[in-house]
Amino acid sequence: MSETTPTRRRGHRHEMVGIVTSDKMQKTVVVTVERLVRHPKYERVVKRRSKFMAHDELGARVGDKVRIMETRPLSRHKRWRVVEILQRAARRVPEAEPELSEEIGGEGL
Repeated sequence: MSETTPTRRRGHRHEMVGIVTSDKMQKTVVVTVERLVRHPKYERVVKRRSKFMAHDELGARVGDKVRIMETRPLSRHKRWRVVEILQRAARRVPEAEPELSEEIGGEGL
């Protein structure tokens, strides 16, 4: 091999797509990945969920759909990193809070 161009190839790294369920940590998000499996006895298709802690440099927020890739251990629980944000979550614009009397219907008690 020549010294100028290293041709080291990385092994195939697993990639998954999931929804961010928590972003309360710094540079870390919790991603929930759903998969469908057939029940061994009843042969019904069942949803299974797995939660992964992933390193996030892109700024993903709760509800975002992200792609995560397997990586070296970054901490005690983090073995994944966010590669891209596929779809941003819909953000609601906070409206002005209605008066308390309107909610109760206290116009003419």
